Amino acid sequence: MTKPQLTPLAQSLPATVPFVGPESQERQRGKPFLARVGANESPFGPSPKAIQAMQMAAAEEVWMYGDPESHDLRQALAIHHQVPMDNIIIGEGIDGLLGLLVRLYVGPGDAVVTSAGAYPTFNYHVAGFGGQVHAVPYTDDHEDPVALVEKAIATGAKLVYIANPDNPMGSWHNAAVMTQMVAAIPADCLLIIDEAYIELAPAGTAPPFDLSSPNVIRLRTFSKAYGMAGARVGYGIAAAEVIAGFHRVRNHFGMSRISVAGAIAALEDDFWLSHVGAEVAVAKQAIVQAVEANGLTALPSATNFVTIDCGRDGAFAKAVLAELIDAGIFARMPFVAPQDRCIRVSCGKPSAMTAFAGALPRALSRAHEKLG
Repeated sequence: MTKPQLTPLAQSLPATVPFVGPESQERQRGKPFLARVGANESPFGPSPKAIQAMQMAAAEEVWMYGDPESHDLRQALAIHHQVPMDNIIIGEGIDGLLGLLVRLYVGPGDAVVTSAGAYPTFNYHVAGFGGQVHAVPYTDDHEDPVALVEKAIATGAKLVYIANPDNPMGSWHNAAVMTQMVAAIPADCLLIIDEAYIELAPAGTAPPFDLSSPNVIRLRTFSKAYGMAGARVGYGIAAAEVIAGFHRVRNHFGMSRISVAGAIAALEDDFWLSHVGAEVAVAKQAIVQAVEANGLTALPSATNFVTIDCGRDGAFAKAVLAELIDAGIFARMPFVAPQDRCIRVSCGKPSAMTAFAGALPRALSRAHEKLG
């Protein structure tokens, strides 16, 4: 019997996803997690003003399709960042924008460059369009801008991806380092700078926007500090010709009116953003205290999570993570050595931090028992 066939490229891909969600794990476990501290969400939530705006949009506007130009949000972002509206693209989170970028620039066999163990969704998109990933190792738990540029030159890469601050390690580079990377990137290669955590980073991490560079795009999101991961609102800032490319392939009705209304209101609430930053700082300290009390090392973090060096190899860290999950603590870990010696715990409310601190000693003990 004949049937429709996947393309050869689609047939060659594994039926996997970059992350197994906590909901899937809860279904497998048959019970909910006590602490959801693995996805770098913000349980401190969105601004009350954003909630009110989303409620109003749900009541009065959800019957309409969203504005295909996302005009009002682009206008608000243009004012916020002091850049022209034509230099802004809105998308369904950074993940959605990454998929569009790969679609626009990468064909079968084209080279792209990233760091070994960096955010895997980028690699997922590259594989989906037939590109070839060239990865360079981290240096001292930091993505290495110099090595990334050198690899781009050596491979003739179409795209280079770097996150600043970084996920999964929480490390970061200052603005001067990133400016040097922008200057060094080949003219025929697009540099993607993922700044998902930038609102939580120290001052001086983000360079000013330079819209004269036609081969750089900086991606940001409302999922982290703004507490709207479920709303799926991301945006990119780049030269106008880069932004124009998105209009060839994007989903013009992809943005929900509810999400956009919330993002506009969230952007205007600086007080709430400061409040979230303070809550994250408290939670980070709670994680560090729990980690150090158990003889482990918490790596410096410019994000809303703390990466924890478990002091041994990837097998040990994986065993610790498994024990935490068994105890009801949803956490994650880096995928690639030597970063896989670590686990990663997101900042949460006091109850989640207490649950993590209570589960960690037993998780370590049982991991030692199993692996010696």
